[in-house]
Amino acid sequence: MKQRKIPMRTCAVTREKLEKKELLRIVRNKELGVKVDETGKLNGRGVYIKKDIEVLKKAKKNKILDKRLEVEIPEEVYEEIEKIINN
Repeated sequence: MKQRKIPMRTCAVTREKLEKKELLRIVRNKELGVKVDETGKLNGRGVYIKKDIEVLKKAKKNKILDKRLEVEIPEEVYEEIEKIINN
């Protein structure tokens, strides 16, 4: 039987190559603004971060998501990411 290819993505903060399911996607979209994309299918410019609180803190401190998405990230988005990571 043929092996299925596992999608790999790079974390914007740690630069690690990880499986797509181990990462969280944040999307900038003209209509919706900045959203957390749990499905991985929303249209727009996306960036992946590892599902880890320390990685989130580093991203927030260094404004890595702001730079990658070329827009200021609202505090609500960081709070939503933190809720998803903790669950």
